[in-house]
Amino acid sequence: MIERVAHLLSLCQGGASVMPPTQLFNEGWLLRLALHWYSEQPPSSSPLAFEDKARWYSEGLLSSPFLARYRRDKLAEGYTHADGVIGHFDVTPGERSEIRVRKDATQLVVVEAKIGSPLSDRTRNAPGYDQAARNTACLVHLIAQAGHAPSTLSRAAFCVIGPKIQVEKGIFSPLVTKKSICEKVKIRVAAYEGSKDEWFENTFMPSLEYLSVDVVTWEDILEEIERTNVGPCFREFYDRCLELVPRL
Repeated sequence: MIERVAHLLSLCQGGASVMPPTQLFNEGWLLRLALHWYSEQPPSSSPLAFEDKARWYSEGLLSSPFLARYRRDKLAEGYTHADGVIGHFDVTPGERSEIRVRKDATQLVVVEAKIGSPLSDRTRNAPGYDQAARNTACLVHLIAQAGHAPSTLSRAAFCVIGPKIQVEKGIFSPLVTKKSICEKVKIRVAAYEGSKDEWFENTFMPSLEYLSVDVVTWEDILEEIERTNVGPCFREFYDRCLELVPRL
């Protein structure tokens, strides 16, 4: 059956496709291909570089500091689906795929991949609590759950990847700053009327100081990959994604 699935996906390249080609040519698959490539490279200074014994996972669930306290909690949010996670973590078995940071972790990077859309600017129960703030709060929460502080990790980061033309337009940068993230999380915490203040002051704020928040272009990633023999294939895949996905 795996071979049949691969065959059906391969049809997306031509006129015989049996599904929308965007089922294959999208930022999700583009990120998976990039993470797989980086996982086979030696450590480097790239934002997507892997440390020794690090792994990656796509669409894993990140626990939130704002999970429901009781049924129909009007302030709550669910687990966050991460486009990609790099680092030292385990994934709970079964369908849930929850990310759990290991006790011996030295790296945790959450990656959000974009081609034709901006970062979400809200969650259902928290208007204004954008995707950068939410991912970063979850990142801090996961590290703290494992008994770590970001200062003990050699790399803890939230990274957004987008096309160069969108990055240069500043579509992502206003939200992917520590100042913006801090302000959004502070407003989110204030809605809890004191019950989350200790977490904000003693966990989130000290952690934010050590975290990295980055915006990277797909073109920067391509520049690295194109030095290898898979470069032309990756470029072709990226160009096809840009062709099919409406851009801002």
